[in-house]
Amino acid sequence: MASALPESQPLEHTRAALDAVYNWNYEPEIDQLRALYANALERQWIAVRDLDWERGVDREAFSRSVSLAGIPIQKTDFWQGLPPELRWRISRRTSAMLLSNFLHGEQGALMVAAQLVNAVPHMDGKFYAATQTLDEARHVEVFAAYIRMLDEIHPIMPSLKALIDETLMRESWMHKAVGMQIVIEGLALYVFREMRNTTEEPLLKQLLTYVSRDEARHTGYGIKYLSHVMQELGERQVAELEDFAFEASRKLVDSRQGPTMRQSVLRIWQEEGLDPAHALSELLKEREKIDAAQGGAAGPIRGFVIPTLRSIGLFSPRIEAQFREMFAANFGEERTRSFRFDAALPSDLEAWIESTR
Repeated sequence: MASALPESQPLEHTRAALDAVYNWNYEPEIDQLRALYANALERQWIAVRDLDWERGVDREAFSRSVSLAGIPIQKTDFWQGLPPELRWRISRRTSAMLLSNFLHGEQGALMVAAQLVNAVPHMDGKFYAATQTLDEARHVEVFAAYIRMLDEIHPIMPSLKALIDETLMRESWMHKAVGMQIVIEGLALYVFREMRNTTEEPLLKQLLTYVSRDEARHTGYGIKYLSHVMQELGERQVAELEDFAFEASRKLVDSRQGPTMRQSVLRIWQEEGLDPAHALSELLKEREKIDAAQGGAAGPIRGFVIPTLRSIGLFSPRIEAQFREMFAANFGEERTRSFRFDAALPSDLEAWIESTR
């Protein structure tokens, strides 16, 4: 007798859109994508075999080396002066919330990658999108398993959900690629690398190393594919893609877009008995130490997403002005005036992932 199915969780629906495109030409058309597909096949890994789940989470190492999406609070005297048990409670809950949104983003990437198999016009693009679909399923698997070892899976941030919905609902495969491969995957790649380089927790470092290698290929797919087709687009199509890229970025960083990641972090701190206002005041006193520990890092949007947009021709002066306006609203006019948008995109994303600088 078949066993009973587990009790299902409530489901949420989003209207998705795409045109399924047949391609009867099975010869290679875009050599870079065919090579990326071959690389993806060689780099496949299996979560239950290749990650050392039995070691569990090293609480002390996790608490000692926690950071907030690249902000190295673990380097401050304030953080080091907190009682060890409080550091662990804050670390595990805050990190579970951040990792939960990575998890939800990976599910979104899983669904968009599956759409791209149908929607992209070139067979090489379909081949690679098929490998990415498998990668994303594996990422959902490992993030869910790790989060359950820490705490519980937290709800998705409304801004991230809105961006995934918008990407799924777009009919154009190029909008899907910009929203997912360039903005969401690019932001994730940057943050995963920063977290991998920061954490001393062995299982998390191992997990993020494997996932980041996959994400480097996913972002590379978007860069190579969009660069190939951009030369065929008119000014209006380019402007539409620029606008979509900007709105996608704004949803993820703009404090005016509803509840933010920072607000969620501060709520967790308050629930654990740490006064958010006092904590922020103490951390601001050590701003120079935090900035020095970051080594001049610009953050995922300025440090990676914008250089990617520039590299594929989606960062005109018009869009640069809109990004400056958004940053000014979030970080202040004076600070924004010092922002530069000329960072170079790493020429080899996989090599950059393996580096610690």
